[in-house]
Amino acid sequence: MTAPDAQAHLVIDDVSKVFDGDGRKMVALQHISLEIPHGQFVCLLGPSGCGKSTLLNAVAGFAPPTSGRVLADGVPVAGPGPERGMVFQEYALFPWMTVEQNVGFGLEIKGMPRAQIAARVADLLQLLSLEDFAKRYPKDLSGGMRQRVAIARVLALDSPILLMDEPFGALDALTRRNLQDELLRLWAELRKTVIFVTHSIEEAIYLADRIVVMTYRPGTIKRDILVELPRLRDPAAPEFNALKRELGLMVMEEQQRHHDAEIKAAAVD
Repeated sequence: MTAPDAQAHLVIDDVSKVFDGDGRKMVALQHISLEIPHGQFVCLLGPSGCGKSTLLNAVAGFAPPTSGRVLADGVPVAGPGPERGMVFQEYALFPWMTVEQNVGFGLEIKGMPRAQIAARVADLLQLLSLEDFAKRYPKDLSGGMRQRVAIARVLALDSPILLMDEPFGALDALTRRNLQDELLRLWAELRKTVIFVTHSIEEAIYLADRIVVMTYRPGTIKRDILVELPRLRDPAAPEFNALKRELGLMVMEEQQRHHDAEIKAAAVD
């Protein structure tokens, strides 16, 4: 194996993850290696059970790998850190805080002066078209607006690496597309390094510079594809649909493996 590139923003170096419960071992990830340069938008794609979220949690520092390592700017990841911001599907907002309080919460924890917090929060609310909702509470917002607030809260910390775990998965199709466009606009402006977990083939093609297709358990890399379609991408374009068909065959193959594994497990039980 060649040595990881020290210049890569994020290095996933021969990572494996084994869960051990009820006397049974389950290999979730097996020998995953990726090098992600600064500013690249990477989508992890695959069926449920392929280890996408497990890999993202290892990068975030929430669940260290059983073997291998993750490095951010050459420094081993030993736990959560400010250089890696996480956006979850469930929004994870504090219901007793207003929008501006939720966005500024991390900055308060860091001890930033109030005037600087107020200025930073105001800038982000404007960036994400949330300024008219600053005094509202999460219960008063739609799902799409809540996810905007969650993204703003992560951006407030100015983490150079943005980790996103199916952040638009629970939204309706129109809201999802609007937020995809919003995310691409922010990414083009801020040039964060993004790892985005999705099970939607169309979403992966629409967003990513690079799509990493994962196999069903144990999760390994099935294909690592650079998406060379020009932006903004048209889901109706022939080139878009050709790639969609290619990826669809890969994912369907892994879904079939998942199905066969469940049948085999049921027969054993």
